[in-house]
Amino acid sequence: MTSVPFDSTVALLREGYPFVSARCDALGTDLFTSRIALQRVTFMRGAPAAELFYSSGHFTRRGAVPPTVQHLLQDKGSVQGLDGAAHRHRKHAFLAVMGPDAMPGLGDLFEQEWRAALQRHDDDRFVLNDLAEEILTRTACRWSGIPTDRVDVERLTRELSLMVGWSGSQGPGNWYAQWRRRGTERWAAELVEQVRRGELAPEPGTALRVLAEHADENGEELPSELAAVELINVLRPMLAIARFITFAAVALHENPKWRERFAAGDVEDLEPFVQEVRRYYPFFPVVPGRTVDSFTWDGHRFDRNEWVILDLYGTCHDRRLWDDPEAFEPERFRGWSWDDDPYSMIAQGAGDHAGTHRCPGEWSTVELLRRAVVLLSTSGLTVPAQDLTVPLNRFPTMPRSGVVLARG
Repeated sequence: MTSVPFDSTVALLREGYPFVSARCDALGTDLFTSRIALQRVTFMRGAPAAELFYSSGHFTRRGAVPPTVQHLLQDKGSVQGLDGAAHRHRKHAFLAVMGPDAMPGLGDLFEQEWRAALQRHDDDRFVLNDLAEEILTRTACRWSGIPTDRVDVERLTRELSLMVGWSGSQGPGNWYAQWRRRGTERWAAELVEQVRRGELAPEPGTALRVLAEHADENGEELPSELAAVELINVLRPMLAIARFITFAAVALHENPKWRERFAAGDVEDLEPFVQEVRRYYPFFPVVPGRTVDSFTWDGHRFDRNEWVILDLYGTCHDRRLWDDPEAFEPERFRGWSWDDDPYSMIAQGAGDHAGTHRCPGEWSTVELLRRAVVLLSTSGLTVPAQDLTVPLNRFPTMPRSGVVLARG
């Protein structure tokens, strides 16, 4: 087994997203061991590694996610920390809310909120990421069955944005985001309690209704605090799609032939374009897990409770899986299907949505990106001179400017 220097913390923070793949390429392997913050860790990349990580039953999320990340992105007791029957049962509730059949309605709400936002904000220039976060928060609340008079949109947008933006950092910014999240959880728990007391009656099938009524695999009602955590796990990932929307705007700006096609109504390659945005641009870099047993794979002996990190970004840029992966080429996704290839395109996880920890929000990401790409292409908005570089040593990252758009 090839190894790298004793501790790689500094190198990981300095290099960012390309760190794992750069080491794999240099060592001629898809698997290497090192230490992060003095803790031993095995890094993996590639489609076979993704299949092992998501579908073999050898891994759990419990104890794998650093507390500074867990408390902002999932918190204790949430669906991502469950395994086996408990995970499948809770995941079913999310899939009932966020499955493909619900996507057209979600997309329609997003378009309504997009057009309303552009009317409310009449500045000549605005930062797309900021506006998209507000639009997505409004969309997520309406779609989840949360009445508009029960939410301070500006405050909630800020709190959800802090959860996403500071999840990969440590120190005061992360602590402040965690403190703000406690307030979000109290607000969400009160909504759940209001539903249970009969004071709110969200539509059947909405996230607030489903989670307020959800019982665990033993038939026990979820504590309101835990139902609140899961409600936030619907709202927060939807706001995070703003980063993909900003990247889509950059892609349209730098590849104007696609903007021109979509503006002319030619949307045959809209889905391939959206999938290429998700593959090409950096979202979350890695996903951690811990082994639940001892086993050998690809010549490496995994011990029980071994910390393992799967390289999402590197797998999406693996030259063995993608021709010329550093080129933005939507054509590569013509005829592509998740069902046929569940372990290569892993920007938001791998494997089967129902049985693994693959993100149930992928369908909403694709739907909202499809709508946003058409809206951006037909809006007449322009991209003035600005710094569109993407720092790859920031987790999660986005263009430095947030993508400024101008009217006319």
